[in-house]
Amino acid sequence: MNSLVLVGVAAAALTLSACGSDDGDTTGSENGGGDATGKIGVILPDTESSVRWESADRPALAAAFDAAGVEYDIQNAEGDAEKMTQIADTMIGNGVTVLAIVNLDSESGAAIQEKAASQGVATIDYDRLTLGGSAEYYVSFDNTKVGELQGQGLADCLGDGPKNIVYLNGSPTDNNATLFSAGAHSVLDKITDYKVVGEQAVPEWDNEEAATIFQQLYTAANGKVDGVLAANDGLGGAVIGILEANGQAGKVPVTGQDATVEGLQNVLAGTQCMTVYKSATLEANALAEAAIALVKGEEAETTGTVEDAEGGRDVPAILLDPQSITKDNVKDVIDDGGQKAEDVCAGNFAALCSEAGIS
Repeated sequence: MNSLVLVGVAAAALTLSACGSDDGDTTGSENGGGDATGKIGVILPDTESSVRWESADRPALAAAFDAAGVEYDIQNAEGDAEKMTQIADTMIGNGVTVLAIVNLDSESGAAIQEKAASQGVATIDYDRLTLGGSAEYYVSFDNTKVGELQGQGLADCLGDGPKNIVYLNGSPTDNNATLFSAGAHSVLDKITDYKVVGEQAVPEWDNEEAATIFQQLYTAANGKVDGVLAANDGLGGAVIGILEANGQAGKVPVTGQDATVEGLQNVLAGTQCMTVYKSATLEANALAEAAIALVKGEEAETTGTVEDAEGGRDVPAILLDPQSITKDNVKDVIDDGGQKAEDVCAGNFAALCSEAGIS
């Protein structure tokens, strides 16, 4: 397998453990082995845009903080910017010294960071950059590269000759979605035989709205669509549903991202061309290292900077390398612990997993 590397940061080898509660609040306390003092708060964005936040990021973050012996509080804003602000206020009031957020939009994220700074609380942007914000660090995967992998993946599946492409981009309030689209366009726009016959962003990454939007784009193109650049597996699944209803599923390549169970199953079934794998454990470890450095009053190791044009500054960043996943290497995600074989290979997918060398 192509190993995922964290350039310039030594990611600890941590054992993933399930941790959570019915109300979506995960807390932990110092339990030996670490010398960090302080408390870290993490606010995840939602449960709708991707299943990764609760199924992958939460347990990976809890495992990383437990291993470091640092007190922490992980909560989910459930797609509500006002709720995220309330959670942040409560965390600050309860004594967090470092606050990491996955913003729902840059405006509300920047306001949270401004208030945190006024209370002496350091902040980190996790996965999404807050434009106009004041975070000390940005921890994420290289999102432009994610888009490049999607663009190249679609090109590989489409092949040569004239092709009509539809772009189904992520939320316009998510800076990552902008980077994904830019990366994909940087690859596909160079192929002069390809024609963009539709492109639209999906508000809040809403999968139901994505199905409606793609249906409209598909109809406007008179069904003459040869490939779809879908920004993540959820949007890809919505596209596949519309293609299925039109007898085109498996005939029209569709991209994705996040290597979700459904996304990997679609890749195995041939209805999705590829997905992009971003190890939650790797990203959680990188966040934990940066947050713990701040708790200790130290500087985190970074890989460089990313530009916040709105804020007029370069943000110190820790960027990780994503991996392209096709039917040929779905097993890599399983072997890396990104998904469980029993989940991906359930029911009718057992035979497809066996063909792919997954047991």
